[in-house]
Amino acid sequence: MDKFVINGPVKLNGEVDISGSKNAALPIMCACLAFPGKYTISNIPDLRDTKTMLRLLEIIGCKISYL
Repeated sequence: MDKFVINGPVKLNGEVDISGSKNAALPIMCACLAFPGKYTISNIPDLRDTKTMLRLLEIIGCKISYL
């Protein structure tokens, strides 16, 4: 969905929390392997796929910490 169109006499305001995307998180996690360093990735969904990727990164020597 690209956008919401709301017609009405009252203006809307507020905030919306956007949840993490597995399809975006997995390639970002892999991209961290390209350059050595510390990385902080937030808003990672708590799914089996992302947990498996974290475990694979640990197996190859990455140090993972959860904040």
